[in-house]
Amino acid sequence: MRRNVLARRGHFWTMKKRLANCRTNLRVGGNKMFSLKDKVAIITGAGQGIGRAIALALASQGAHIVIADINAKSAGSVIDEIRALGNQAIVVEGNVTNEADVQKMVADTIAQFGKIDILVNNAGTVLTGPLTEIALGDWDKVMAINVKGVFLTCKSVIPYMIERRYGKIVNIASVAGKIGGGLMGNSCYATSKGSVIALTKAIAKEMGPYNINCNAICPAFTDTPMTVNFPKDKREAIIRAIPLGRAGKPDDIASAACFLASDGAAFITGEIMDVNGGLVLD
Repeated sequence: MRRNVLARRGHFWTMKKRLANCRTNLRVGGNKMFSLKDKVAIITGAGQGIGRAIALALASQGAHIVIADINAKSAGSVIDEIRALGNQAIVVEGNVTNEADVQKMVADTIAQFGKIDILVNNAGTVLTGPLTEIALGDWDKVMAINVKGVFLTCKSVIPYMIERRYGKIVNIASVAGKIGGGLMGNSCYATSKGSVIALTKAIAKEMGPYNINCNAICPAFTDTPMTVNFPKDKREAIIRAIPLGRAGKPDDIASAACFLASDGAAFITGEIMDVNGGLVLD
């Protein structure tokens, strides 16, 4: 009987120790599971909106940040915010549709930090209107930024991740890529984001053996500079359809990106994560 009592006590203390370790592991920023300390992250289109929020969120968890943006002025203001947190940060001005610019972005990152741990493909544009009224040039522009840009950045960054057998890729897609657009007719945008979803899954399959995770986030309507001129009646109609009753905020998307960029998501790849207030449930 005494032996059984001692065995139960031993089991009790073992479980107590495991629970204590678990609580430590789950403390964001306090443990390796969610901490991004000294990770190096490239975020495209990080000069404003969702990209800015993601850059600041990753920096708040200890990451050093490369802001890749076509607008160096807006990117510069974000750099100041990141450095105020005590993190290193650089700006690389360039266009994600230009392969030479993307290669320079990668080269500058390696020269400054020596590695790339995280890539967030956030740069994007939107086009609304009936399919029959979309000019070919406008269609090509959206596809170039939203799809070709993701392809080029992944193509250029992944070899460095393969070399170290480590990497986290987070692509910003959209609920439009799942449901085919919204109230205003945006078949072009929906097609581009549907392509991002497909590319995310393909990369996850190809790069899994190299310990590279690739996931996507699908926001719904989010308050950003890109949506500030959205017609009021359309905006209100969309929000009425969202169970949580509000538009998304850039920080909502940034929180999800932080998780997917962390080792807390080590066994998650090919996931298309909805961050849409319940607008789409799948």
